[in-house]
Amino acid sequence: MLLLGVAAGVVLSIAVLTAASWPRTEVVYRSASPASLPYDGSPYFLRMEQVSDLSGDVSYRMVIGREADAPYGHWLPVQTDMGREGIRSAAWTESELRIRFATGHELSVPAGAFTGGR
Repeated sequence: MLLLGVAAGVVLSIAVLTAASWPRTEVVYRSASPASLPYDGSPYFLRMEQVSDLSGDVSYRMVIGREADAPYGHWLPVQTDMGREGIRSAAWTESELRIRFATGHELSVPAGAFTGGR
């Protein structure tokens, strides 16, 4: 009986630890604004993340913010096919961040949408 209780405790611990590690997030692309474009006095960073949940579903999202790994910023969902194929380039200008995907799609994010502490 004691052995059964220990085994149940081990299985429960493994299940809790596994569930606590989901959703699983992996950064699949990074870009930083050039030093010549300080925007509001700060550098900005773009990252695209691949998020996998327990059911095996995968989604993609981008965040643009003042810190490379900050949990806050300007968040944008990305269509799965565009995310899976990846980002080809990111061009930072005074007025926008233009993101080109390997699928041929382009996304323009106005600088006003991600600057100013968002």
